[in-house]
Amino acid sequence: MWTSENVPAQGLGLMRLTDEWWGDADRDPGLLVAAAVEVGVTLLDTAEMYGNEEIVGKAVAAHRDQITLCSKFGVYWGPSGRFDDWHVRTDPATVRSAIEGTLRRLDVDIVDLYYLHHRGEDTPIEETVAAMAELRQAGKIGALGLSNVTIEDVRRAHAVHPIAAVQQEWSLGERGVESMLPVLAELGIVLVAHSPLGHGSLAQPRESPLVHALGEVAVDYEVTPSQVALAWVHTRGSRSGQAVVPLPGTTRVAHLLGNVAAAELVLSDTDLDRLEAAAT
Repeated sequence: MWTSENVPAQGLGLMRLTDEWWGDADRDPGLLVAAAVEVGVTLLDTAEMYGNEEIVGKAVAAHRDQITLCSKFGVYWGPSGRFDDWHVRTDPATVRSAIEGTLRRLDVDIVDLYYLHHRGEDTPIEETVAAMAELRQAGKIGALGLSNVTIEDVRRAHAVHPIAAVQQEWSLGERGVESMLPVLAELGIVLVAHSPLGHGSLAQPRESPLVHALGEVAVDYEVTPSQVALAWVHTRGSRSGQAVVPLPGTTRVAHLLGNVAAAELVLSDTDLDRLEAAAT
């Protein structure tokens, strides 16, 4: 169950989890979840849009009491199925129908942390959050979250019902959320930092000043560039005065363990400055 007093050090994003890897020791969804719980990664995140809630539900079933299970609603694919063909629905009727589908697919009675996946233009956020609050009162969700929103959205939503977490991208390649940190700290809202590896781009062997700097720093610390990129989010988060939970996504047990190790890596001021200079 989510509590703002017991914020985990790191979560696990399950966006790419599919059923094609059952039986693969490194990518089996059930083994991945078991490994995560064993090393203390208990905040597990998916979404209605990802189309894998049934897979996640099966994978987490044996560990339900040990995890904080998160999902999101409000973003829906268009008829073409293309990545750029999607729309947002955030009206109260959608809120109520979405949770019923999510609970059924996950095969659970409650979602511990339930996010609005994306801000909507057609429905005031106050109406969306009021409907989410009704779900909490009914015992269907444990806490309310927002994702892909603005500072104004956060303030308006929080005025209707306390928001527990805001999920936004934060990485060396995407730092826009930093302007939001003072507001989140003021309101006591946890930042769940998705895509801390820049959707994988920061770990790719390509020519750029940032990737080059990540490689050099990785050699100094005897770790991988991915671990350095993730450690940057952990280090910056710990220094921000704001509760931050990095949310790297993976389907591999080996990558999960590497991500957990990165949480213990504290970068020096010199290396933070070096990486940030390369990112500009």
